[in-house]
Amino acid sequence: MQANKQHHRLALYLGKINEETKETDIKKVAELLDISEETINNSLNASYVKEDTFVPLRTIRKTEQALKNKLLEIKGIMITDVNERIYPFSEATSHLLGYVQAINEEELKEKRHEGYKASSVIGKTGLEKAYEERLRAKDGYEIYIIDDSSNKVKTLAYKEKVNGEDIKLTIDSNLQKKLYEQFKEDKSANVAINPITGEVLALVSTPTFDSNDFSLGLTNNKWNELTQNEAKPLFNRYLAAYAPGSSMKPITGAIGLNLATFTADEDFGRSGSRWRKDESWGDFYVSTLTTYSEPANFTNALIYSDNIYFAKVAIKIGKENFAKELKKIGFGENVEFIQNIEKSTFSNTEKFSSEKQLADSGYGQAQVLINPIHVAMIYSSFRNGGNIIMPYLEYKENVQEPTYYKAEAFSKETAETIKNAMIQVVENKNGTAHKAKVEGLTIAGKTGTAEIKKSKDDKEGTEIGWFNSFIADDNTDKELLIISMVEDVKGRGGSHYLLEKIKNIYENY
Repeated sequence: MQANKQHHRLALYLGKINEETKETDIKKVAELLDISEETINNSLNASYVKEDTFVPLRTIRKTEQALKNKLLEIKGIMITDVNERIYPFSEATSHLLGYVQAINEEELKEKRHEGYKASSVIGKTGLEKAYEERLRAKDGYEIYIIDDSSNKVKTLAYKEKVNGEDIKLTIDSNLQKKLYEQFKEDKSANVAINPITGEVLALVSTPTFDSNDFSLGLTNNKWNELTQNEAKPLFNRYLAAYAPGSSMKPITGAIGLNLATFTADEDFGRSGSRWRKDESWGDFYVSTLTTYSEPANFTNALIYSDNIYFAKVAIKIGKENFAKELKKIGFGENVEFIQNIEKSTFSNTEKFSSEKQLADSGYGQAQVLINPIHVAMIYSSFRNGGNIIMPYLEYKENVQEPTYYKAEAFSKETAETIKNAMIQVVENKNGTAHKAKVEGLTIAGKTGTAEIKKSKDDKEGTEIGWFNSFIADDNTDKELLIISMVEDVKGRGGSHYLLEKIKNIYENY
């Protein structure tokens, strides 16, 4: 997913700069490279810079010959051939891989004892940063004595040069690119894993940037374009946490069924489109979009995405039990992963302060926030006999047994019930995800539309759309679970906006 390719590295050699024309020359360099004079001066004035220091500015492609010739007219400019990182998949992998750049003064102070120099490059974000120690090459040296004829007489010290490692990932580059292409115009997060093994197959955050721009040296215009964009292309969405909306319902259902607080066949009775537990709730009501004539049991409630049913489930579970069980499956925990994942949380106070908050939480509203990678882990249990998988990114040979984040989080019976109900969400013509049905392939899924409001009466709030799904077909050897989240789907079909996009992925997988 990345390779080294030779380019020209441009730098200023402090001892060769013409002091009489320094200000004008720096201004000219800044204009040619589209970087600020302040940036250049800060680099030249760094504490580690001496007369003989080679101060890197930017890297350009070898094909930019005209630019190279103009720069060489300026006294103090040095150009060397270097192997720089190239990212073949560009924007499709940028949040995942990150980028390398020239080391800054603060980093050099911290890492000088590890062999870094002023001319070093270092991983700044993503896997480049996470795997920096293993990816970077380490210089070697030999100190020896020579005689009058320059023949080596004795070696005093020797350290062999060490090349950086090749790290093989579990990422399916085709799936990574397809998910990127489907969602590149959206503010989205997509996580794809093998729910049986835990292999991470794709991690995509959009909108994004091109790692090559950073690796070769970012221009002022490109930096301003990225930082002033309201869609925040530098923000990694699959590491953040969001309101899950109805995609929380399988989790609520699994907890309630596992605790035997209700049965899947139990009919909760009709509640219409608006319900409150009793008069103690005052003017607080839970509403649902679709009413149905079938029994209000678990499968039908999931098919029609009945908010009222899952509010009732949460109340049956109870505040203390619901909080305790959510903590058991990772809410409030730091999930171990190669990148830092924001915690999933169910309350700002780590408890449910009221029945109303509890009821709203049952269908993924109130204060519930969940991370897409964590969602993928929990949903894996519905395909995995109740075991929550531990995802991993670095490829492993001959894995005998999967590693679980939470083994036996749910019983096999509970996991099977949730899976079968989620299949009907896609297969049943009334299911909220029926548009994602793929002929010849059994898919289990759950949609979710989370309302982001300042208050219950807020009419200007936004919506987050989810479609969480997995192959649930025992007649295929393909295993794929996809968690998809898109911001600002209000007026675009809510969670239904995602269905055709994910259907396209399954059809071509």
